[in-house]
Amino acid sequence: MVGSVTGCRVIRSTDNGATWTTGVVAVAGQDKNWMVADQTSGPNSGNIYTGMTPGNFARSTNLGASWTTTNTFSTQNLPGFMICIGPNGSTDGGNVFVVTNSGSAFASTYTFYLSTNGGLNFTLKSAQNFSNYVGTNIGGRNSVQNMRTRPYPFIVADQSTGTYRGRLYLVYASNNPSGNANKPDIFCRYSTDQGTTWSSAVTVNDDVPSTGNHQWHPSIWCDVGSGRLFVKWMDTRDTPTSDSAYIYASYSDDGGVTWAQNQRISNQKMRINCTSCPGGGTPRYQGDYDAIISSDNQSLMMWTDFRNNNFGSFVGYFPDFAMTVAPNSVIIPNSGGQEIVTVSVPGVKLYSSDAVFTATVSPTPPNGNITLDFPSGNTISSFPASIPLSIQTSGNVTLGSYTITIQGTGPGGAPPVHRRTITLDVIVPVELTSFAAASDKNDVILTWNTATELNNQGFEIQRKITGEFERVGFVEGRGTTTEAQNYLFRDKDLLSGNYTYRLKQTDFDGSFAYSDEVEIEISQPNVFYLGQNYPNPFNPSTNIKYSIPADGNVTLKIYDILGEEVSTLVNEFQQAGTFDVVFDGSNLSSGVYYYQLTSGELTSTKKMMLTK
Repeated sequence: MVGSVTGCRVIRSTDNGATWTTGVVAVAGQDKNWMVADQTSGPNSGNIYTGMTPGNFARSTNLGASWTTTNTFSTQNLPGFMICIGPNGSTDGGNVFVVTNSGSAFASTYTFYLSTNGGLNFTLKSAQNFSNYVGTNIGGRNSVQNMRTRPYPFIVADQSTGTYRGRLYLVYASNNPSGNANKPDIFCRYSTDQGTTWSSAVTVNDDVPSTGNHQWHPSIWCDVGSGRLFVKWMDTRDTPTSDSAYIYASYSDDGGVTWAQNQRISNQKMRINCTSCPGGGTPRYQGDYDAIISSDNQSLMMWTDFRNNNFGSFVGYFPDFAMTVAPNSVIIPNSGGQEIVTVSVPGVKLYSSDAVFTATVSPTPPNGNITLDFPSGNTISSFPASIPLSIQTSGNVTLGSYTITIQGTGPGGAPPVHRRTITLDVIVPVELTSFAAASDKNDVILTWNTATELNNQGFEIQRKITGEFERVGFVEGRGTTTEAQNYLFRDKDLLSGNYTYRLKQTDFDGSFAYSDEVEIEISQPNVFYLGQNYPNPFNPSTNIKYSIPADGNVTLKIYDILGEEVSTLVNEFQQAGTFDVVFDGSNLSSGVYYYQLTSGELTSTKKMMLTK
């Protein structure tokens, strides 16, 4: 349905929106086209009705292919010509109601008509003066914050089989108290005699005092299954300056007599005076087109929103439940891994049914299995609450990134419907991409790289000369990461010979795995070298390393500070190589000592300190 200043054009699809006709002009007019379809099983099932200012009414009996104007209502001189379908006694869809809008924009007359023959002829039921100003008169238009407030009557009839079947409802905005520049409320009235007489007005908005805020732009819907009556509107109660608004809503289960606690539907304020929006005029035309549909006790509300400084189309369920998932990304090993995700309903908006959850993974892994399970059940029945979702891998799942979609609905998949996604990265727990050893004189330099890490506490460096491996150091890991990491460890002052190294990778939970082994040779030295003792200061013993470049007689002696010899550690013929000896100073007093290495004509002396 497309409206213009020349009429309402209807474009239709017979293949669920895949293709569309060029359209036909359904009814002539200049403003505010409205359309309803008879979806009952009654005698007028399939009829479509449309109306447009200045009061032209047309119907189609062939699913919108062609149209016939059957009535022109002389009481329509203002925008706001509305139509609804209701039952005629036990006949579903037997009544077609029309309300026209006439008089002054600040003192409208709502005139109600009824057709009992599918829109061919109408009978006048009543004319009512219920509405006054809706905000402030600016240039002859009702306005809130430079937004025109459409003082239209909205009607709907109860087509359910419940207590209030056949009741006709009217909802409208009007200043309370009446008069220019006051603030509008949302009012509802009902008729039990097809629009002839009407109940007193019931205020739908429940802010206190209701006269302190602006409420306008109402919409109305009555559920055909339950008879629940829904109303939504724009509301400034959360903005003391009244320059921004949320969408609010309520419902009635007793025929419009009482209303449920108002609920905020939109999740972000919108600035009312949207200067960047394309609506023209002063005040500006904006936000006119909105609607409500429902399924049993759940509604889906649609509105035009200005939060992004333009006209955006937004929807929201009501009643509703909030849904969160934490964390929203998971890294898991490709086999034998498990992670728990928490699915929560932190709050509800008058929602009292169960919230039921399902989970799927995409794409399906080419190899292995990703199993999703709700171990404590997939239903939340009281709020707030949460349930765990278990994610498990088996059979060496193909490495890569997957998307887990968690859907929450009402029982049997009924609305509301919410979806959240989790990014799942399947990796090797600690993927070691390289491990190498290189010598630097009497040191061995170990380097290794990882592509991914999961719960990696670190790497224990193990060395073997002969026999068993022994621990020689530890390097902390990066925990969990999908980024490449580089590591280095230096094993210092080694004797000449062959060495074998491996890494013992350890997780935070204590599990571990060994790397492949690497071998390296420390060659015979070609220098005369005396290393600094370690530890230093020491008590009571310390290690002294040295190397000689050629075979020969070697002495290693200890002297006190006066130069007197106190110990001989080495006095023998040795082949070229690197050596490590231990000096025990248990029998000596604290102080400074010297140790001297002599091999042939080469001599080296260093100082050390014994502390007790």
